[in-house]
Amino acid sequence: MRPIFLFSFFIILSWATASGQTAITVVGPDVYDLLKGNYNPADYMPSTLANHPADVIEGLAEGVSPDSLKAYLEVLSTFENRNTGSDTLSEAFGIGAARRWAYSQFAAFSTLNEGRLRPAYLQFGQDICGMGQHRNIFAVLPGIGPHRDELVIVEAHIDSRCEDGCDVGCQAHGMEDNGSGTALVLELARVMSAYAFDRSLVFLITIGEEQGLYGANAFAEFCKNESIPVRAVYNNDIVGGIICGHTASPPGCPGLNNVDSINVRLFSSSGTRNLARFARLEYEENLLPVVAVPSILNIMSQEDRTGRGGDHIPFRQRGYQAMRFTSANEHGDGNPDGPNYEDRQHSMADVLGVDTDGDSVIDSFFVDFHYLARNAVINGNAAAMSALGPVTPLQFKLEDIEGGFRYEFDDPDNYGLYRIGIRTFGSGNYFDTLLTVTQTADSLFSLLPGTPYYLTVCSVDSNGIESQFSNEVFDFFTTGTTGLSLPEKAAALLQNRPNPFDEVTTLGVFVERPIIHSEAYLLITDTQGRELARYPLDLQPGLHEVVYNHWNQRQGRGLYYFSLVVDGQVFETKAMINAY
Repeated sequence: MRPIFLFSFFIILSWATASGQTAITVVGPDVYDLLKGNYNPADYMPSTLANHPADVIEGLAEGVSPDSLKAYLEVLSTFENRNTGSDTLSEAFGIGAARRWAYSQFAAFSTLNEGRLRPAYLQFGQDICGMGQHRNIFAVLPGIGPHRDELVIVEAHIDSRCEDGCDVGCQAHGMEDNGSGTALVLELARVMSAYAFDRSLVFLITIGEEQGLYGANAFAEFCKNESIPVRAVYNNDIVGGIICGHTASPPGCPGLNNVDSINVRLFSSSGTRNLARFARLEYEENLLPVVAVPSILNIMSQEDRTGRGGDHIPFRQRGYQAMRFTSANEHGDGNPDGPNYEDRQHSMADVLGVDTDGDSVIDSFFVDFHYLARNAVINGNAAAMSALGPVTPLQFKLEDIEGGFRYEFDDPDNYGLYRIGIRTFGSGNYFDTLLTVTQTADSLFSLLPGTPYYLTVCSVDSNGIESQFSNEVFDFFTTGTTGLSLPEKAAALLQNRPNPFDEVTTLGVFVERPIIHSEAYLLITDTQGRELARYPLDLQPGLHEVVYNHWNQRQGRGLYYFSLVVDGQVFETKAMINAY
């Protein structure tokens, strides 16, 4: 076993980025080589190997502790202000003290697990709230398998803020936003360090989120510049609160003081939504049978709440699969400058709880530690299966045949068992069907003519664990005697999904063959014919989708219309219903 050297030397790599960040530097012994997969996996093999998925699942379900999460939050609260630009020298106050404490927690977990968890900083230069140099805190649990150069990242931001985003002296405890996520990442590092995985796990605590996702951007930029394969990014931001405030960013909670300790929101872009589907599938098949209190994982139609953003986005922007976990209820829309803002988020009121009986001890908590623990287990399970699971099939493609599709994909590892996820355009964000197959090329029938289908595929290993899914492939099944016959029609306007909808809905146009045109667009109108939105289109063959945000138009519930307009002529119109 490699001995533990926590401060023996620095690995330093520096470059400037287009975002204005400079001197991105890895500070920690051997950690650069770990991130690159340049090490002997035998050096990080535990004395007693524990890497079976069933053991990891059981360890997460039993090992994640609400009491540990509470203890982390109590310490985080003592630093009072964790603004990115706050004090870095004090041992008791500010972001410097907070990040040194987080680093010490990673180091302590490493000591308990034969030095296998390796803590480090990612340092970068950027002017944020008057501070020019900043550090993310992270720890690497090196993979021991053939894909150890691939990273699975569990992240959260540690920085907090008050009403003024650069107030570095206020009481910015930031317990829900985002002490809850930081505690979750620390707890998963503690529990998961006892196990070994094929791929490397990175437990990442970022700074600069409140001012512009700067810490996540630096880490994502580092991975891109160093050509480090990132398998998955699971971001956790506001994951412990269960009470709805006066305001909440849509799609949000139903009303003031509503309590929800069951639902969890999973945010992702359309291009990374298969990661959210994977996380939900692994929860339903691995955890749901063994947990005492079930959770409901809701795959949202947006990458984040309306007008908001999180630390998964810089990774997605660089082509990595990334998603965000968030509580069902939020105490505020994060806009303390708004009129009569009374909520805790982004304010000095984001504290751990209150003392209701006057004994100077908090007895009513705003963070639900049991809910936070359940969210940690959900995260840990998804990350573990990403790190343990098989390789995703390659080159998935479809071909129309009479009565259905012929699929084909490559599997260099010859797993011999696969699952094909099938969705129709109007089915929403989860699979209609998961079909188990044993062939890398075969035919699919019993499909509805005139129906747009999305298909994706994953491998299944000998332990019954799925790989992450391939990119979705879209096709419009057109053969048969009923339904839409696209060869007779150059394009089809597809029904929006979901319908009825709340804040957002997806509109689609499928183009069968090129259409010569000067101008084409999707037009949204109310029942009086007033234009609400317009989305330009280039009608080349294939599927064209747009996301219509009804909340941005400040319109009420009711009936609305959307039309495909080509060179000033309405090609087709459909109705949709807003129920929000």
